Amino acid sequence: MECAKCRQSIPDGESCEHFGNALCEDCYIQAIEPLRTCDVAAVHSAKTHRAMAGQTGTDGLTALQKGIYEYVVAQGKATKPALSEVFGLTALEVERQMTIMRHCELLKGRRINDVIYMVPFDLE
Repeated sequence: MECAKCRQSIPDGESCEHFGNALCEDCYIQAIEPLRTCDVAAVHSAKTHRAMAGQTGTDGLTALQKGIYEYVVAQGKATKPALSEVFGLTALEVERQMTIMRHCELLKGRRINDVIYMVPFDLE
């Protein structure tokens, strides 16, 4: 069986139905609970928990998240497709990682000449 959204193969018995479509688990979760990059409550929660844990900067991030952050800072800006290529990630995985770093106020999106770039959060 094939996922109706991402076209990946789904093992027998592991598909999830959503509005008549057979989806893989990742696409099903994304369909019923989409990522919310600009979520005030998530930002507040992330900042509060990081402060309580004494975390600043990249403290508490995974090695992948630190790598993405350091890459964007070194380049000054990066598109999501570029991050996908450099780090060998799917578009969804890049979006997940960017959502986490946006909630931690480390990276944000910025439109430059009609292209969306990820940039350091403190960039003016």
